Amino acid sequence: MTIQRIILELGTGNDLHGGDYTKAGLRAVQDCLHHSSLTFLKSLNIKPSAMLVEVTIGVQRPDFVDVAAIKASLPHGQVTVKVVKGGLDVPDDNGSDRAVIASAAIAVRLDLPTVS
Repeated sequence: MTIQRIILELGTGNDLHGGDYTKAGLRAVQDCLHHSSLTFLKSLNIKPSAMLVEVTIGVQRPDFVDVAAIKASLPHGQVTVKVVKGGLDVPDDNGSDRAVIASAAIAVRLDLPTVS
């Protein structure tokens, strides 16, 4: 058996007012989830809890992201979350507010038989 990546989904999310990095990250994760349907799990009789789910969030201020909130937003699997510098901050004209844009990548891995 070998742990193999079976899907990689990418998404973006934003918080247009307020500069909330967690909100932008959560929206990026939801964007990923709304582009995926893992129907093969049921077809192959694989329990969703067997999935290793690796979430990477990119924002300009990684230390402002609530990792526990991101992790709690994933419905299945053994979830790990890593937050890195990335994304984009867009200040308004007078500098009193900013739009936060987050990027997300979700990789799902399963322990599958080794193919020769």
